[in-house]
Amino acid sequence: MNIEGGQVQGIQSGTEGVTVYRGIPYAAAPVGDLRWKEPQPVTPWEGVKIADDFGNAAYQAAHREGEFYQKEFFWEGDAPYSEDCLYLNVWAPDPDKKGKDLPVAMWIHGGGYMAGWSFEPEMDGEAWAERGVILVTVNYRLGIFGFLAHPGLSAESPHSVSGNYGILDQIAALKWIINNIARFGGDPDNITIFGQSAGAGSVQTLVASPLSKDIPAKAIIQSGGGISESPVLRNMKLADAEETGKKIMDWAGYEDVQQMRAASTEEIFTSFQNYMQETRQFMMLSPIIDDYVLSENFSSAALGGRISDIPYMIGSTKDDMGGLGLSDAISKFCISREELGGKAYAYQFGRPLPGDESGAFHSSELWYVFHTLESSWRPFTEGDNDLSNVMVDAWTNFARNGDPNDSNNEKWTPFTKENPNYMIFKLDEDGKEASEMGQPLEPMPRSTQPFLQ
Repeated sequence: MNIEGGQVQGIQSGTEGVTVYRGIPYAAAPVGDLRWKEPQPVTPWEGVKIADDFGNAAYQAAHREGEFYQKEFFWEGDAPYSEDCLYLNVWAPDPDKKGKDLPVAMWIHGGGYMAGWSFEPEMDGEAWAERGVILVTVNYRLGIFGFLAHPGLSAESPHSVSGNYGILDQIAALKWIINNIARFGGDPDNITIFGQSAGAGSVQTLVASPLSKDIPAKAIIQSGGGISESPVLRNMKLADAEETGKKIMDWAGYEDVQQMRAASTEEIFTSFQNYMQETRQFMMLSPIIDDYVLSENFSSAALGGRISDIPYMIGSTKDDMGGLGLSDAISKFCISREELGGKAYAYQFGRPLPGDESGAFHSSELWYVFHTLESSWRPFTEGDNDLSNVMVDAWTNFARNGDPNDSNNEKWTPFTKENPNYMIFKLDEDGKEASEMGQPLEPMPRSTQPFLQ
C-alpha cells in the first residue's frame, strides 16, 4: 500500500478479518533542529515498511513501581521513550470484509499532557474494526517537549508563537488521516475524534482551534469536563506561558534557543524535573491561548458557538477526579449545544471495577471502551463483558452516524433542558448489564480514592 512516505504493509491482528498497521510515521522526527518546531512532512523511506511494531512513546517520566496507575495499566513496564515519537497505528477491516468509505475514529490518549502513549494495554482497535470502524491511535509530543513556550521560540516562529507543539502534532495526524485513510478503506469526510482526560482536553482544543475545527465530523469527550471555570480546565495565555518557559530555561542555565536545542533529551527533561523539585511546584504544561492554534478557551468558544458544529458525546466516570467529572459542567455543555441547534449525548460510567475498592475511578472506562478486559489483571465477569460490548456498540454507532443507538435500540436520547438525563453504564445487583437513562450516580467519598488525592 502506498501512503505518504512510502509503502507500508500491515499484519494480521488477533481478530480474523482485521489488519493492524503499527508504528506508521505521520511526520518527521521532531529532533535536532526540529525540536520545538511545528511538525514537518514525514521523511520518506525505501522499500516496504512492515508495520509490525509500535513506534516510540513520547519522552516522559518512568512509571514508579507500586503507583496505582502503574499497577492498573503499566505493570509490564514502560514503552521505549524518545523525542522521535510521531507515530500512529491503524486497525482496519480487511477490504473484502467491510467494504470502503468506512467511518474513522482518531483516539488521543490521556496522561496530563506529560505521560502515556497510544498503545497502552487497555487501548486496542480490534473490536472497533470488527464493527466496521477504522481506529487510528496517535502519539504526540508531551511535557517540556510538547508544550514549552519561550520568547526565543516564538521569535523564530513564522506565526510568532510557541508552546502548542503537541496539539500541532495531533492536527498533523488528522491531516494524515485525510490524505491517506481512503487507502485503508476509510472515509476522510467521516472522522470522529475522541480522547480521555488530557486526550479529552485535546479534543476540546481541536474543536475550538481555527486550524482543525472544520475537520471532525463528530467528537467524544471522556473525563475532560465541559463548560466550567474550574482551574483544571483553564488555558494559560502565550505571554504568561513564555514567561514561565523562560524561567525554567534560565534556571537550567540555557542562554538561548541554540543551547536549548543542543542539549540532550535527558538534560532538558531532567532540568524541568529539577526545576519543579527546587521550586516545590508541580507544573503541567498544556495547551495555551496563542491566537494561532487557540484563540480562547473551550468553555468560551462553546458558549459562543465557535466550536465544531457537530454531534458530541460527553461524560465521565462516577468517581472521576477534580473538575473532570463535574456533572454541572457536562450539563452546561449539552444545553449550550441544544440552544445552538446541535445535540450532545451525556453519559456516566458507573461500574465500580472489581478487584479492589477503587470504584469507577478516572480512566476505568477504558477497558470497556476498547473491549480489552482480557488484558487486565482484574476479575472481570460475564456482566462486564456484556457491558463492554454495549459501550463499544454505542461508541462505534456514534462514530458511524452521530447517534450512539442502533436501529433496534433508541433508548439513549440527547441531553436537553426537558430531558436532562445521562446514559448510566452499570451492572445490576446480580452482576448483569443494566445500563439505563437517569441522573448521575453519586461518587464515593474521596477518602476511599487515595491514588487521586
